[in-house]
Amino acid sequence: MPHGVQGTGSGRALAPPSDLRFSSPGEYAAQLRRAHDLALSGQAQPNVNPGIWASWQRALADGIDPDKHLPRHLHEVADVVALRRAHPLAAVVPALSELLADEGGSGRHLLVLANAQGEILWRVGSPAVLRQAESLEFVEGADWSEAGIGTNAISEVVVSGRAAQLFSAEHLVRTHHDWACTASPIRDPHTGQILGILNVSGPLDTVTVDSMRMVTCGVRLAEELLKQRPAGPAASGPAASGPAASGPAASGQPQLVIALELLGDHPAVVFTDGRRVPLSLRRAEILALLDSRNRGWSADELAYEVHGETGAASTIRIEMHRIRTAAAGLLESNPYRLTDAAQGTSDVGRVLQSLRNGNLTEALDTYAAPLLSRSAAFAIESLRVELNTAMGAALRASGSAELIKRWCATDMGSTDEEAVHELRRLLGPQDAGYLSFRARSERLDREFGL
Repeated sequence: MPHGVQGTGSGRALAPPSDLRFSSPGEYAAQLRRAHDLALSGQAQPNVNPGIWASWQRALADGIDPDKHLPRHLHEVADVVALRRAHPLAAVVPALSELLADEGGSGRHLLVLANAQGEILWRVGSPAVLRQAESLEFVEGADWSEAGIGTNAISEVVVSGRAAQLFSAEHLVRTHHDWACTASPIRDPHTGQILGILNVSGPLDTVTVDSMRMVTCGVRLAEELLKQRPAGPAASGPAASGPAASGPAASGQPQLVIALELLGDHPAVVFTDGRRVPLSLRRAEILALLDSRNRGWSADELAYEVHGETGAASTIRIEMHRIRTAAAGLLESNPYRLTDAAQGTSDVGRVLQSLRNGNLTEALDTYAAPLLSRSAAFAIESLRVELNTAMGAALRASGSAELIKRWCATDMGSTDEEAVHELRRLLGPQDAGYLSFRARSERLDREFGL
């Protein structure tokens, strides 16, 4: 039988030669289960990884029952909230969630963060996978060390201090045999001390050749963010785990967003300290969508709106992390939405608010360019048309020839034939202003073949 654990306490990195874990997970799981049954019945199993075998023996000696064991609980779930506030990994949970979590309705894997001793502190996943995990008491406050629940990826990291991947019956407890788990330690970049354990778990067919790489990338991200925190005892206190730990300002203090600029060709976020952080077109598109809907969006929804059928939620999570890194205090998660402080700060929002208040002069002053004029995303085009339609309708209904002329002189109002007709009604067919706008409208019609 081929081996299947990576980075176990034995120090060996063994994998099936045929990679059955990935090509035929059901067949490989069946092989592991047969070996598990034979080994626990007392028959010699030389093909069982020595590190796994040693872990099984320690767990059995601690009283772990492979057939009916549930983890011990070190804290109630309500008490874990207080533990999380004081834990240094609190500063990196949002970024890790954006990069690795799969919270959509079809999400199948679970992101877990445990402390250095193996106690679960955070879990992020879809409602379905969270329910599956709860049936195993894979929940906040549960002890997933070797003594708490037997051999698993988290316990292997606790024992060895190295990354581990366990598949099916490499777990000691039989109810875990339908799961594959990949875990790695997160270390304090200043001291090298293990602060906690990052784990990704899911059904057997969710593990891929990239699972370990994905977890390793998450660890690198966490440690890079932790590197920005000050070294020493103060770094592990509650104050260091809040937003200030990764804030954008040079002083280390988070700054409030005062403007989200989405009109024109140069989108950006402006902060109270005067900094203007430019946005890539893709990130600006995401923020425009967030700005358009207060109730927020899931990663799957945003992926579809921005990238179409080929969109992936993981791509959105990476972009969300980059936005959060560049502009702390801008985003909330679960679902993704703008923070309360950022709500109403966009130039698009100010235009719409001015229209609602009947302040058309202010709306025209603010509406200096089309919404993300370089974007070809269908969702952005729809928002662009919606904004243009609202502005044109309000100005045409105003009865003010001066405001309508200002509108027709802009790029956004240059094709508004109804506005030109309204000028004719207000000023007469011989008015020079009306005639100039009619000539421009007719020229544009010819150029675009209308």
